[in-house]
Amino acid sequence: MSFLSLLTRYKSNKPPTCTAVIAAAGTSQRCEGEDKLFYHINNKPVLAYTIEVFQKCKLIDEIIIVAREECFERISDIYYHYGFTKVTKIMKGGATRPESVLNGILAASGKSRLIAIHDGARPCIDADVLERTIQAAGKYNAAAPAIAITSTIKKAEADFISETIEREGMYEIQTPQIFKAEIIKAALTKVMKKGIRITDDCMAVEHLGIPVRIVEGSRKNIKITDKTDLEMVEALLGEK
Repeated sequence: MSFLSLLTRYKSNKPPTCTAVIAAAGTSQRCEGEDKLFYHINNKPVLAYTIEVFQKCKLIDEIIIVAREECFERISDIYYHYGFTKVTKIMKGGATRPESVLNGILAASGKSRLIAIHDGARPCIDADVLERTIQAAGKYNAAAPAIAITSTIKKAEADFISETIEREGMYEIQTPQIFKAEIIKAALTKVMKKGIRITDDCMAVEHLGIPVRIVEGSRKNIKITDKTDLEMVEALLGEK
């Protein structure tokens, strides 16, 4: 019996136990020294907006935050100030994002059947997108929100266009990326052991040969990587 078939034996109408691992161990290098996670919008830090969506989601049972050790105190202050009761642990990040995420996953409750991995720098995640992705992961073992690419995509070499990429069937993958716990543990362990470079957690799962179901994401679900993104997110959160 295959690994995948073993996982699909345990089907239930009851919502699976889900732990959210929020990746917050980045250094904000492209934000010109501004730590994007602690940047205040409407007197509230970006990270608090992110955690709040998971705190309010009825399908999330616990939240684990993975961060740099020097940020533990600031994150603890956020936890206490906003009453984020689902936050159970703050774990130290690793040398790489996969290592950081795995640290968080290994700290999850043994009852967790699903692990939702989300970028701390995506504070505009929509509650509906989160719930639909959890439900899809429970049914298909792995799921992620995605938006169709609408712009023309070009490949370039030495600053000259070398090829036009067909955009039909092309998607931008967002987070939260949600997986059966056994799958994502095995996937991240494999890529780290073999030194395989990945750009997201779905890519690790793909190396196990397990398909990832995509659900409709939101163009508002912006990841803050630079000052421009921060300004866009500030405008979106300012509307709330």
